[in-house]
Amino acid sequence: MPLSIRQVDVTAIAREESDAVSKSMPALLAIPGVIERRNVPAGTTVLREGDPGDEMFFVLEGTAVVERGGVEVGRLHRGDHFGELALFSGAPRAATVRAHDELVLGKLGRGGFEQLLHHAPEACVPFVGALVRLLGRELTAMTDSVAVLLRERSLPRRTEVDVDVGGEHHAVHTGTPARALLPAELDGHPVVAALLENRAVSLHTPISSDAHLQPLTSAHWEGRKIWRRSIGLLLLEAASRVCPDVRARLRGSRGVEQRIELACPYGGSLEALAPRLAAEMRAIAASGAPLATELWTVEEASAFFADRGDRDAVALLSTTREATVPLAVLGGTYVLALDPLVPEASLLCGFDVTASRGPTGEPRLSLVLGDESLAGAPGTRPFAAPVRSRPMVEEHHRWLEAMGAASVGAFNELCVSGRVTELIRIAEGFHEKSTGRIVDAIAERRDAVRVICVAGPSSSGKTTFLKRLTIQLRIEGIRPIGISLDDYYVDREATPKDDKGEYDYEALDALSLALLQAHVRRLLAGEAVRTARYDFLTGRSHPEGGPELTLQPGDVLLLEGIHGLNPALLGDAIDPSQRFGIYIEPATALRFDRLETLSVADIRLLRRIVRDRFTRGATAADNIRRWPSVRAGERKHIFPYEPIADAVYDSSLVYEPAVLKVFAERYLLEVPREHPSFVTAHRLRRLIDRFVAIYPDHVPTTSILREFIGGSSWEK
Repeated sequence: MPLSIRQVDVTAIAREESDAVSKSMPALLAIPGVIERRNVPAGTTVLREGDPGDEMFFVLEGTAVVERGGVEVGRLHRGDHFGELALFSGAPRAATVRAHDELVLGKLGRGGFEQLLHHAPEACVPFVGALVRLLGRELTAMTDSVAVLLRERSLPRRTEVDVDVGGEHHAVHTGTPARALLPAELDGHPVVAALLENRAVSLHTPISSDAHLQPLTSAHWEGRKIWRRSIGLLLLEAASRVCPDVRARLRGSRGVEQRIELACPYGGSLEALAPRLAAEMRAIAASGAPLATELWTVEEASAFFADRGDRDAVALLSTTREATVPLAVLGGTYVLALDPLVPEASLLCGFDVTASRGPTGEPRLSLVLGDESLAGAPGTRPFAAPVRSRPMVEEHHRWLEAMGAASVGAFNELCVSGRVTELIRIAEGFHEKSTGRIVDAIAERRDAVRVICVAGPSSSGKTTFLKRLTIQLRIEGIRPIGISLDDYYVDREATPKDDKGEYDYEALDALSLALLQAHVRRLLAGEAVRTARYDFLTGRSHPEGGPELTLQPGDVLLLEGIHGLNPALLGDAIDPSQRFGIYIEPATALRFDRLETLSVADIRLLRRIVRDRFTRGATAADNIRRWPSVRAGERKHIFPYEPIADAVYDSSLVYEPAVLKVFAERYLLEVPREHPSFVTAHRLRRLIDRFVAIYPDHVPTTSILREFIGGSSWEK
């Protein structure tokens, strides 16, 4: 029997003790009521991994298969025995044992063992002695194995390490899991991962050197990502149980909702499927099923995913530089472990699965993520009112699929094959075409529209889009006069602060509304106005530091800024019917595999880090530190106004992460390890490392991407 099988309590390291245990069988069988004979048909599961038990078994005839984590680790034959630890301790079964062919077993239960001790101690002593010697030999062998591990390098590992947890030092054995040193929750929020030297790692991670350790909870935005990712894996496992013939895949999230795609047509009702999925997710969570991580070779993982039709994962693995890859597993569902997950499903709550109808009436499923208030939600919302149509976004998805560039792995393969130039040209052409469609819509209302407002969250590409829009409008005979809302910031000292005491630049009150509205009224009245200018380096406002503007008959005012769609921005300075609103953000991102998609928020953060590094004097650490406040401001001040926009523009570019990588890698490396921003900087470095780099010279000078990497022809 292989040595590894002993790790699941099924065979002996020392054959002589194992034989001694087996030789006790005739004497034990002769005692009525001690050993129960059992005939087991082929294919029957005798023990299941994780189940409780209090009996051991002897193989009298036949062969059994031993599995752990669904993988066969050995076989048992006549004379072998298994489950002896459960007899004495009642420990959960460490492996699954299944009859390969018809088995005849002898079962010694707790009651039979106690009867043996009472009525036949002379038969019990040799048996127990052999078991004790067997377990002692195995403990010695395990200790020797650890010693070999500690001595496998020229400089041996220490058997004990010092771990700093919140200023308290703990001396622990090498290999102690991070979870053993951290609380289960902090300030009412579950601890979902650990920060080991300020890097987010699984709570299962063994500690092998002196280290600083901190808990990471779902209250932190990095912890929230881990929580959401874990719920996504929970959904995939639930889907595999509810409808095993229909593979599910998650699309990028939009707010609290994440679209669920089914790889092949589902014959049933999605309205009925939604509550079944939600109920199965809750059942798995209630069972406390583990979310484990396994290390596979790249070749093994590629073959595994290819066999299951997961082409996105196979393509991503084809360009990895590592020899091994971690896989995350929940039940029978395996995905790439790109980032940490929670240790078990019992930590997951606050989710639901809903059915709704899309803009054209098509049924769709969504995973809805909220908080603990959703934990007991019974089922699904019925088909809801139609969701706002985003034609450009849906068309973008279809275009990427048609190009064979909808995943990171597929994109990397296009780069390697030399087709990246073609991809860039088509992506930029798609932007131009979409801009033209918006201009056509404005031209149809040219007699009514006096002000065009372009709004969107931070680093959406508003400035460049406005300039490209200007050219297209001029072609239609419409002359736009542009104003950036960024030039109407109040002095930095007068900027309102959020609940953490940080400057809230995303608040509407961070703008000098009275000054802006006065300028708009005068411009619409035909007056010449000296506009404002804001100096980002000094944080000073110059109310008349900008260019002098005048609106001629037929001109339109073009306002760009994050608050462009907020009705309070212009107040009564203009009639709402005279305004055309455009919402802009990068809304389409490539998927990694069927669980994870590149976050568009991460794309915007990378854009911001690269741009601000050399234009606004802000470091990557500064930007990351402020990012939670930026995101909170967007959710409060920007996202709610998208529904009133007349058009939505998707500013994402399929190739931009590969270009941003060239700049961002260095800027992220500048973040000190001890800085609070390091946890995000480290994750972003790992994220961009999955892309094949593209040299910036390939980027057209008119591209939105040039707004962030420099070299834009619009700046000349």
